[in-house]
Amino acid sequence: MMCIKNVVVVLIVACIAQQLWEVNCQEGKGRKGRNNGKEKGRGRKDNSSPKPSAPSSVRSDSGPKTSSGKGVFKGRFSKDKAQCTWVATGEDVFVLGVNCKKETESFDCEYVAKPNACPQYASKSKTYWKQIARSLKKQKRLCHDATSLVRAGMCRKAPNDAHFKLNVAPSAQVANPQSQSTQSSSKLCPERVDRQRLAAEYCSSSWSSLCTFFFSMIENEDC
Repeated sequence: MMCIKNVVVVLIVACIAQQLWEVNCQEGKGRKGRNNGKEKGRGRKDNSSPKPSAPSSVRSDSGPKTSSGKGVFKGRFSKDKAQCTWVATGEDVFVLGVNCKKETESFDCEYVAKPNACPQYASKSKTYWKQIARSLKKQKRLCHDATSLVRAGMCRKAPNDAHFKLNVAPSAQVANPQSQSTQSSSKLCPERVDRQRLAAEYCSSSWSSLCTFFFSMIENEDC
């Protein structure tokens, strides 16, 4: 009987030990599953983090640019193998200066306009100056045609003051030296008239030239 009791006790202890071992195994698997889930979640978060964007390339724009000062616009363009730059300054009345260089030659001029005369200028000033820059490039006789206006397409119905017109300075009138000499020569010196009158009074017609010459030697001729 003692042997049977001992065997039963040993079996009971073995069963309990087996149950405990199985419980420990299940707990260990649960921990591993939770740890793997956390690692996968971290991996997804790392993969979903935004990558720094590569710096975008900067394009050079030759269109109108606003300077640091208020009411100053400028740009550049090429025309007939000439490199041209323009600068517009002002508040109500704008003066647009153009300078072009081609090899050893260069020329410049000024255009004048009132952009505020265009109703759309207040809300679309950048578009206005872009169109002015294009119109400058399309001019057939840049800086030489006073009748051609540098127009902005958005201001077609605006008065002519809204478009740039060549500023032609009044040319100075140069007197003709030949005409001056003829005018001066046409006026006779009063002393010469007196000599001719004396020669006519005191000398005969045949001696008048000799008398005139004699009077000219005696008197001083200031004119």
